[in-house]
Amino acid sequence: MSPREFAFGDRLLHATKPEWGVGQVLTAQGITHEGNACQRLQIRFERVGLKTISTGVAVLRPASATAAPPERDEPSKIDLSDPQTAMSRLPDATRDPFATLETRLEATLKQYEFTPRGGSLLDWAAVQSGLADPLVRFNRHELESYFERFRHTLDKHLGGLVRELRRKNPAGLTAVMARTSAAGRDAVKRANTRR
Repeated sequence: MSPREFAFGDRLLHATKPEWGVGQVLTAQGITHEGNACQRLQIRFERVGLKTISTGVAVLRPASATAAPPERDEPSKIDLSDPQTAMSRLPDATRDPFATLETRLEATLKQYEFTPRGGSLLDWAAVQSGLADPLVRFNRHELESYFERFRHTLDKHLGGLVRELRRKNPAGLTAVMARTSAAGRDAVKRANTRR
């Protein structure tokens, strides 16, 4: 139940349906729900279109209150003529031969913030494909399959980086691990067990 009032043009997210993407309020009408004042909103969401929602039931948040997904290559550079390759490629920052091993490892570990579930899968697919709504081009099953292939490629790449950094600069590996997320630390642990 959203305590604030929304107005035309407000951009927001449905807290329990993040896979819907960002929505923009088209109409806002004051109503009551179980004796409490609330709003009936018509919202156009990026990924599911127009929805009518009561703030007496739904938990809505301003879109600006949500962290953006990790940055990737510019969408204009993404070629989808071969979707298998495009969706499984790693970002340039993870492979840049002119960057330090530590920098490449940090960029690689940021990719583990994506998961194959809900809104996170769609965020990953949007970044990979450059499409605002990847479900226009791909179905959910295809995205899950592409994500599995991407994760396999990412795991293999991570294993190589960790081995090389452990050999060349163990202190650098320790420093990166101290700054990374729990998902990144778990990925490194899995990479260590696969050696």
